[in-house]
Amino acid sequence: MLRVPYLRLTSVSKGKPFPGHLGTITRLYSAASSSAKHIQVEETRSEPLFDKILIANRGEIACRVMHTARKLGIQTVAVFSEADRNGLHVKLADEAYLIGGAAAADSYLQAGRIIDVAHRTGAQAIHPGYGFLSENAGFADQLANAGLTFIGPPAEAIRAMGSKSESKRIMQEAGVPVVPGYHGEQQDKGVLRERAAEIGYPVLIKAVLGGGGKGMRIVERPEDFDMMLESSRREAIKSFGDDRVLVEKYLTTPRHVEVQVFADTLGNAVHLFERDCSVQRRHQKIIEEAPAPGLLADVRQELGAKAVQAAKAVGYVGAGTVEFIMDTATQQFYFMEMNTRLQVEHPVTEMITDTDLVRWQLEVAAGNRLPMLQDEIKCTGHAFEARIYAENTEAGFLPDTGRLLHVQPPPASSDVRIETGVRTGDMISVHYDPMIAKLVVHGDDRTDALRKLRSALAAYQVAGVHTNIGFLSNLAASPDFAAGKVETGYIDKHREELFTETASKTPDAEKIALAGLALIADSAISASAQTKGGKQSPWAATDAFRINSSATQSIGVAVNDQSFQVEVNAASVRVLKEFGEVLSEYNSTLPEWTPKEYGGNLSVLLGDRLCTASVVFSRASAVAEELLIVFADGKSTKFKAVLPDFEHADEAGSAGGSLSSVTAPMSCKIVQVLVEAGAAVEKDTPLVVLEAMKMEHVIRAPTSGKVSEVYYAVGDLVDAGKSLVAFEPVE
Repeated sequence: MLRVPYLRLTSVSKGKPFPGHLGTITRLYSAASSSAKHIQVEETRSEPLFDKILIANRGEIACRVMHTARKLGIQTVAVFSEADRNGLHVKLADEAYLIGGAAAADSYLQAGRIIDVAHRTGAQAIHPGYGFLSENAGFADQLANAGLTFIGPPAEAIRAMGSKSESKRIMQEAGVPVVPGYHGEQQDKGVLRERAAEIGYPVLIKAVLGGGGKGMRIVERPEDFDMMLESSRREAIKSFGDDRVLVEKYLTTPRHVEVQVFADTLGNAVHLFERDCSVQRRHQKIIEEAPAPGLLADVRQELGAKAVQAAKAVGYVGAGTVEFIMDTATQQFYFMEMNTRLQVEHPVTEMITDTDLVRWQLEVAAGNRLPMLQDEIKCTGHAFEARIYAENTEAGFLPDTGRLLHVQPPPASSDVRIETGVRTGDMISVHYDPMIAKLVVHGDDRTDALRKLRSALAAYQVAGVHTNIGFLSNLAASPDFAAGKVETGYIDKHREELFTETASKTPDAEKIALAGLALIADSAISASAQTKGGKQSPWAATDAFRINSSATQSIGVAVNDQSFQVEVNAASVRVLKEFGEVLSEYNSTLPEWTPKEYGGNLSVLLGDRLCTASVVFSRASAVAEELLIVFADGKSTKFKAVLPDFEHADEAGSAGGSLSSVTAPMSCKIVQVLVEAGAAVEKDTPLVVLEAMKMEHVIRAPTSGKVSEVYYAVGDLVDAGKSLVAFEPVE
């Protein structure tokens, strides 16, 4: 592959660079010579990019790398686990190879198998994405020994920054401020407890290796320290293979601000401004923005300078993120850690700088100079990224699993970007992170970008699993968030505003009518499809036709524990409450129904308003009462079809007497059992610790009582909904 040499002109008197290719040298020379008497011409390295790369990852980040590679004419090789056999990243790649079982330890963490695939396919370099092997110095060494290029930083830099204690020592020596805490090698429980007392509560226990909130615990009281330490160590050993921790002072009203840095092999290092990632749950980011709102100009400049200083202190090469924790009131910031990889939230930086950071990674890995130097990088506008997760926000953001029955993102444009690795019909598995997509928007300023974010979230439709889309919509509409008053405790402080109670709310009558109309229209289509020869039989017809009369069809729907009746005839639709009270009545035309695999699109004139909806049926359910979700007016509402009483089986005596139990909220593995049969427990006593989707979850007693039975032991695998512990509640 032939490439034009990259030249750099420098005005001797001004010291300002004029980068460009050979074809633009005349124009640049003229521009430089108009303000300087002498011109220096320096040719920088311009190595060819790779012909083929392997992406050692899955999901949306693998797809993201493939999109850039395709633009550059670079062939891609995917690797996949048994669980990802039909994954989107497998379909997008030029070649794809199975490397093991569903668990990451059996597939995406198998360095030897990945290297073998690279050699077999002729791949010259490996992009690690983020997570898995992306920050594994041993993997970088293995690639070097195998003659493959690691599209990431040097192994030495990964080691230095991978240890939170070592990285803080290096930063202190480099003049970068760090959070007060204990970063030493002693890991005895007593020593760590003493250091925590010296620092002063609250403290933060953090795994020495890794990130993503794993192995991180906030300890408010000395009596909770031992339990939190053990939990942190268990999670750390499972996630990173190392249970060492450090203890730091926990700032009560901090902001999480990070700086994107980039460096090449020629000694150049730059920053691409900062991002604010303060709004988090379980210490994991759910919404990010760039630039950070409300920063003083001198603080913003100092953040960038210190981040570049940190990168240079470890001889960094490639994409990295220097993370700082900032006091909200004073804007004093402290170094937390450096992530030696591309971050999940890198698109917001790309949006405000008009760059492609994956291309930058490829250029640097090939030995080329950074595409831009510091004075060429400009910040334009504002960007947000919202992470769309399969999780139940009302149940403490518990991850969810299941098949995606319907996925319809908002239309993509120059200002709206969707990054995803799943489609309608795909499974959200217990084996991996439950992210569905990243929604990224850009605007002229923060207000403009926030308006676009709200609009895009309202248009995002996902059915089949719980999602956080409604929660994100509430967050984007929050007045304090709109004002830029963000900090890491934002969700807890705005809980009443963000977690809107829906159990007692009645949806508007139009949505109830749409649910009933959808069920009627779908049953008519289904009956028609069952007739032989494609001809409609009068015996199979489910419409309201009657000789010499206009009959009415009626169907029951329920929502939020409230039941309604929808009555439809050729000219009107009525919605009735229980006992026949009319909630609303509309003059109407017959609905137009376009069936799809799990539902369909509905359009009907209710009164003078044309109402449209996308309706999804959960036909995978084994229960008789079919569930349906109505997407209309930017919101989703869950209904169920209510069958006549005689259809229901007699469930008398199924309550199980006076015994109560707690159930598994998701498919999981038991990692700790904290009670035994016969034990007396108070409300909120920890009962069982579960592991699912690489995170630990503590199941607590819903009320005081006596444990009568424990159904599972450590190491057992449990399906969602299974009883874990039975106990007799105290009256």
